Amino acid sequence: MTLKERINEEIKAAMKSGDKLRLETVRDIKKYIIEKETAEKRAQRGDLTPEEEIEVLTAMAKRRKDAFEEFSNAGRVELAEKEKKELAIIQEFLPKQLSEAEIKDVLTRIISQVGATTQKEMGKVMGVAMKELKGKADGSLVQKVLKEILPA
Repeated sequence: MTLKERINEEIKAAMKSGDKLRLETVRDIKKYIIEKETAEKRAQRGDLTPEEEIEVLTAMAKRRKDAFEEFSNAGRVELAEKEKKELAIIQEFLPKQLSEAEIKDVLTRIISQVGATTQKEMGKVMGVAMKELKGKADGSLVQKVLKEILPA
């Protein structure tokens, strides 16, 4: 089942269950996917690739995380909770996120491949790591773990 088909099924299910927040969030995902397809004039190519779909979902998740933090810092609990719930719904469509230990294993392997020895060479490692971990780990978490591994 493609992501678009899955989203359409989720929209139907949310409508039947009366879950307004879920319906709104899943429709939002569909909207962003359609916008990306039309923005890039995909009439010849058709649907987005799975990697491009993950990019859209990752960007949406990042926006929700940022909004959650902003609302939490501003003391807007009800809005922060809404963003948190929307984030959870979006994450259902993303691949399973790796744990810190799993990220550390991947980074250790990449560091030995690249030959990085200090934090000055973080750029080399991050470039390779983010290509491999795209959609599977948050970039800020990858960077945090990498700083812990590489000596200053």
